Amino acid sequence: MKPLKEVAMSYMALAEAQKKLQGGMYADAAAESIKAMEISRTMPPEEAFDHDGFDGLCYAALAPAQAGLGEYAECLQSAERALRYFNRRGELQKDEGTQWIAVVFSRAVAMQETGSPEEAAKGFRIAGEMIAERKGELPGREDMLREITERLSVLGKESKPAEKPGYRAWWEFWS
Repeated sequence: MKPLKEVAMSYMALAEAQKKLQGGMYADAAAESIKAMEISRTMPPEEAFDHDGFDGLCYAALAPAQAGLGEYAECLQSAERALRYFNRRGELQKDEGTQWIAVVFSRAVAMQETGSPEEAAKGFRIAGEMIAERKGELPGREDMLREITERLSVLGKESKPAEKPGYRAWWEFWS
């Protein structure tokens, strides 16, 4: 195959994974994400292709699929890999921004399910803030906010974000 064809097939598999994820077909979405990464790795190393970035996008689709399947340890690994990409690049495009939020949310779910409640609560709060700051459309926004609130209440944490402390006198600060 020519590299251009491999790139196209990789992105088609990733798009299919995202469609299946939206449809709740988690096993198929996970398989398509892995397939997309495998196809992209068949490109010659001298070709100019952002493998790390593409893998980050694939892991962004894989993490929520694994969370949906109850594979929380694997979800945590995929989310960490995706976050390496997103934390480096930030929100550059609309689609990547929604994927970034989904990865932060999936990581928090995995942290809760694998026994790290403090990290999970922190992740849910961050995901909630990201959703609140999001200006455009976000598929499943209300469902995600509802689940964040429910999971935070299960964790025994207050679902409202902590208010910033007001002015404190210097003696209060140093004591």
